[in-house]
Amino acid sequence: MRLDRPRIAPAADDALTPAQREVLTPLGMRGPVLNIFRTMARAPESLTAFLAWGSYILSRRNGLPERERELVILRVGFLCKSGYEWGQHVVIGRRAGLTEAEIARIKQGPAAPGWSPADRALLAATDQLVGDHFVQDGAWADLAAHFDEKTRMDVVYTVGQYTQVSMVLNTFGVQLDDGMTLDADLRGQ
Repeated sequence: MRLDRPRIAPAADDALTPAQREVLTPLGMRGPVLNIFRTMARAPESLTAFLAWGSYILSRRNGLPERERELVILRVGFLCKSGYEWGQHVVIGRRAGLTEAEIARIKQGPAAPGWSPADRALLAATDQLVGDHFVQDGAWADLAAHFDEKTRMDVVYTVGQYTQVSMVLNTFGVQLDDGMTLDADLRGQ
């Protein structure tokens, strides 16, 4: 975690404006409202827009299968040193079929032994997008060997979305939700 306390405090239930309540109420129907959403609700109009795009990225409309999408999201979270993002998506990644060994290997990146060629291509493209905001021709060709055009576009959209999410989490100081554990490799990052 980059910060040990929030720079922008999560909106508390007893102090919500009508606009904040409107955007957070549907989120509360699925369980406790996460700190990311309570924090972003400080600007409810932007949270509304964020949720629309984010729902595409996390839906079946995204060409990336769920497991591969979580592989990409976790790599982004790790590269961006976002303890919150990593913690949330480790749980989601397990549900999507990532093994504990794969989750641990994500930290090592595309050069780690054991990746399939498709997974290696996804991780390499993710590293290039986070590091240089561009996928080199060779990495693009590797993606093309495994994924159609729409899915390759969705790789870029997914990396971009979760790079933004990591910037929000890190900069606003969004703290872990109850029950989350900070990965030891992301302490003090």
